[in-house]
Amino acid sequence: MDFTLPPDVEDVRRRVADFVAEECLPVEDDPSAWGEGENIRLDRLDAIRAKARAAGLWAPQMPKELGGMGLPTFGRAAVYEEAARSRFGPAAINCAPPDDGNMMLLEKVGTEAQKERWLQPIIDGKARSAFAMTEPMPGGGSDPSAMLTTAERKGDTWIVRGRKWFITGADEAQHFVLVAKTSDDPRRGLTGFMFDADQPGWRILRRIPIMGPEEHGGHGELEFDGLEIPDSDRLLEIGDGLKVTQIRLGPARLTHCMRWLGMAKRAIEICTPYVRERQNFGMTLAEHEGVQWLLGGAAMDIQIGRLLTMHAAWKLDQGDFARKEISMAKVAVADVLQKAIDTAIQLMGAKGYSQDTPLEWMYRYARQARLVDGASEVHMMVLSRFLMNEERDFWRWG
Repeated sequence: MDFTLPPDVEDVRRRVADFVAEECLPVEDDPSAWGEGENIRLDRLDAIRAKARAAGLWAPQMPKELGGMGLPTFGRAAVYEEAARSRFGPAAINCAPPDDGNMMLLEKVGTEAQKERWLQPIIDGKARSAFAMTEPMPGGGSDPSAMLTTAERKGDTWIVRGRKWFITGADEAQHFVLVAKTSDDPRRGLTGFMFDADQPGWRILRRIPIMGPEEHGGHGELEFDGLEIPDSDRLLEIGDGLKVTQIRLGPARLTHCMRWLGMAKRAIEICTPYVRERQNFGMTLAEHEGVQWLLGGAAMDIQIGRLLTMHAAWKLDQGDFARKEISMAKVAVADVLQKAIDTAIQLMGAKGYSQDTPLEWMYRYARQARLVDGASEVHMMVLSRFLMNEERDFWRWG
């Protein structure tokens, strides 16, 4: 398996790396550029986005005919990693969650009319989006079959009632993907829909305070009390809601890994100059064997995560669902992210724990990685099922 990037992908990777260094990293050090949720202010983000579009570095995951860069999945792996060297890089080139996953979903399953209405404004940066699936207990979370929010059909209209929560980006979203229960069928009881923030019959109850920095729009708790959705805004067929979630969440889990690897590499990048220069007991920290163990272990684990991620990306590009490979990458990279940042903080001591570096921001952000888009334990269950079904073939080549 050759991991050399083709010349066109390598060119994009280098240009994204240069763009992030020149346009995004300096903003991290400018407190006036920060807005709600410890993220970049939207007006400052829009200015950077305009530069990214002018440079041809926009929407790597979307086809060129829709205004994107048309990169294959393995190419995105390299580009997203470079973008995420900065906390603001993915949003700058329009590959940040939740828009990233929603765009990929709508490009795959939307009709031409739905793409024009719901997808194109997100690609163009004129609208933000959210994915409304997770519910308060005892509703659906990692197990969508437990979903309680209902959509009842009345003629050519669906009436939605229920609650969702931890909906990323809800405060800023204009376009929402909604998954609701439409029957009691255990496998075909869910259906996917689109709705607009301006439609009546729903509201945001609160923006849920969280431990770490937020994506734009925070994490909302939503209530539906008679939201009317035309049948023309249904995604796929009635009962295909589970398919919608699988198409949406599978590749999105992997793009999380791509971005997390960029952040993990940045954490080690931040601490290495310090350990080269910091004197301790007559030598630099870098000369201490224990420090070398920490750095070497972090570097090795990041590379393992990159190989797992690239392998899953390659399989997706071959037309495989890569469920097993995505689960392995999701578990491993979530752990790698937290370990790399924790290692960097430990080696920099009080400076790493302070806000003089981005590490404390990154540390709080990283804790979500083992929870979002399926907790690590859920993915371990997926891997166990594959092992029991495939036995020795679990490790087959090809």
